[in-house]
Amino acid sequence: MSGGREVVVDPGAVGEPGAVRGPGGVGKTRAALGPSAVGEPGAVREPGAAGDSGTVADSGAHGEIVVTGLAITPVKGTRLRLVERVELGVEGVRENRRFYVIDARDRMLNAKVLGDLQTVVADYDDAGRQLTLTFPDGGMAAAEVRLGEEVRTRFFSRHLTGRVLEGPWSEALSAHVGQPLRLVEPVDGGAVDRGRGGAVSLISRASLGRLAAQAGEDQIDPRRFRMLIEIDGVPAHHEDRWVGTTARVGSARVAWGGHVGRCLITSRHPETAKIDLPTLDLLGDYRGDMDSTEPLPFGIYGAVLEPGTVAIGDGLTPER
Repeated sequence: MSGGREVVVDPGAVGEPGAVRGPGGVGKTRAALGPSAVGEPGAVREPGAAGDSGTVADSGAHGEIVVTGLAITPVKGTRLRLVERVELGVEGVRENRRFYVIDARDRMLNAKVLGDLQTVVADYDDAGRQLTLTFPDGGMAAAEVRLGEEVRTRFFSRHLTGRVLEGPWSEALSAHVGQPLRLVEPVDGGAVDRGRGGAVSLISRASLGRLAAQAGEDQIDPRRFRMLIEIDGVPAHHEDRWVGTTARVGSARVAWGGHVGRCLITSRHPETAKIDLPTLDLLGDYRGDMDSTEPLPFGIYGAVLEPGTVAIGDGLTPER
């Protein structure tokens, strides 16, 4: 056993790429999009269409594009935490989705299946390999990460090899959700959701506002959509057109690869995990027919071409 301090307090007791559409979400998908221009929300125009300047950087933007939010969680499916800055590498942010939960059949489970995961707050110090889980009743499970047996896990439609964490977390999570769980770290590092091709994700404030208007709400918490970067300075769904292009974000450079298709997780409140908003129906109503890389798109994902720091207040500069 390593010398890391271990504390256990009894706590008292996930969307896949290509997500399934909800009612009304019968749309068209394609494998990849080039730079596209957006008119009304849900409508896609190709470059050169009426009103399109033929450029990415200046078409439809209000002015400066700024990073307004950053959200991470070290354990997939647990509650997102807002942070001031991240170090963005080719495999994503090392403190983001570094670990995931599996059941007795070695299948990855997320908050789509186990909503109670979303009531757990995870904190991870990569330098010291210290992982802490805090539960709703104030109970905690904290220790230095130590790796145990290797396990071949089912992660959505593919297999990932990981190693089970030895420590208090699996027992505490199992007690919290009421079934046996194990916490796993993939052997090949981070970016477990989409691999290196999806190491970064982004949504705009205007898009969140457009969905809120569709729902008849004043605002929608961006944590529902579990995106890494939130920006301001563009119209609703302007980010759709960036798929197939590159951009500078902070000191990093990224290539936008596709739209993020949505699943039932987004219907859950980001703190209570209660299903309280029909996001799939709402998206289907006005974006179900959009030509996109995944159905019911809301936000985009991409790969990191040049690692760098991204912080609140940093600019985003689209490239051709």
